[in-house]
Amino acid sequence: MERASAFTYADAVAEMGQSQLGDKRRTDRLADSARRISHHPGGSLPDKLADPAAYRATLRLMNHPNVTHAAVLQPHRHATLARAAGAGGTVLFLEDITELDYSNQMTLAAMGQIGNGGGWGYECHNALAVDAASGELLGLACQQLHSRARKPPGEGVAASRERLSRESLLWVKAAQQIGPAPPGRHWVDVCDRGADTFEFLEHECRHGRHFVIRSSYNRALQVESDGQPHLLHDLLRSLPARLGWEVAVSANTKQPRRTAKVLCCWAAVTLLAPHVRKGKHGRAGLPVWALRVWETDAPAEAKEPLEWLLLTDEPIADAAAARRRVGYYEQRPRVEDYHKAQKTGLGVEQLQLQSQAGLQPLIALLSVLAVALVNARAAARVAGQAERPAAEFFGPLAVSVLSVWRHREERPLTVREYLLALGRLGGHLNRKCDGLPGWQTLWRGAMKLHAMIEYELSRQTSGKL
Repeated sequence: MERASAFTYADAVAEMGQSQLGDKRRTDRLADSARRISHHPGGSLPDKLADPAAYRATLRLMNHPNVTHAAVLQPHRHATLARAAGAGGTVLFLEDITELDYSNQMTLAAMGQIGNGGGWGYECHNALAVDAASGELLGLACQQLHSRARKPPGEGVAASRERLSRESLLWVKAAQQIGPAPPGRHWVDVCDRGADTFEFLEHECRHGRHFVIRSSYNRALQVESDGQPHLLHDLLRSLPARLGWEVAVSANTKQPRRTAKVLCCWAAVTLLAPHVRKGKHGRAGLPVWALRVWETDAPAEAKEPLEWLLLTDEPIADAAAARRRVGYYEQRPRVEDYHKAQKTGLGVEQLQLQSQAGLQPLIALLSVLAVALVNARAAARVAGQAERPAAEFFGPLAVSVLSVWRHREERPLTVREYLLALGRLGGHLNRKCDGLPGWQTLWRGAMKLHAMIEYELSRQTSGKL
């Protein structure tokens, strides 16, 4: 069956209310904490909860031995997989790793290294279930908080391969946690270059999972005829274009925002197993399809013209099939948007807890709320969704206070009107040429709105005395 509406804060709170924490009072407290944080997602934990009693109760809850990362995330994961199973079309599992930095908290210094080894925190592996047709986030199908282990001095390749704490195993573990697609359903794992390990590719092929993975290594190929390039990337770059279209490219430090004209080619290949095994895999080659998408006439200021080298298990019979596979990968930035929601929108790196045992379940809670936050922001960009009542996503009090500030009267707001008004509060000019406000602007607006809501609540309370 098709879902009628996007995953919202109300859905997140309801799923927290289904957690099995050994005592109904703990479950009720978790749902109450989720509800309070959804009303004010930005800032530190005291900012989110406001009420000192609720803050202390949430800290006690997070430090209870029954309240773990897995226990908090479990009902949402199960509901997400149920939504994926009920979706009528293709469901993408967008996977990526982001660093959660807690280097400024001395009590958590026993965490794993991040970055160049000078800081500490988690390598957070997220797998988001996304409806391929609408782009709607169905939920967080898997989350792993990985502490990067220090490699023992003198550890060889063979010993490293046996270590269960290897970061490269995160992709295999995610596939195992997600499980197989139900009969008649089409699920596709979409991953960036970090997933390009022979071990993971072999696992996907052996278990019949569909995938689109960006290639990182110029792997050796089984060559059928003389004169054919022996390496994957060399082969793809030697093939003529067979298809072309336009791609919207976001701006970053290496490239300007633009609409890029791209070309595409593809071929069936067999990847040879690495001569020196770096993971647990066999020696047999893997038959897959490889695609190359590259930009033509890139502007001079683009330091890295767009080029995607992709691997997929599904046969590419024609241009339409090739375009569909690349289209799956084009949705991968959705997981990057989710990481921004985790960090900027929900402030997951601003949590000040004394132990990892207390921190991890709180990360799970905020990560579920981040799904709703991304859907709310995305809804403002989609015709039909943008006109939905903002109260479905943000609650009636927030809508009421923001509407009075923006329009000098209390009135209902649509999702798009709410986000534009919140952006205006954060410094966005609301001009058509500006587009919708970004995460930083929305965060500044949310902080100001929270102060306004607290004033309104105190005013209402004093009026009753």
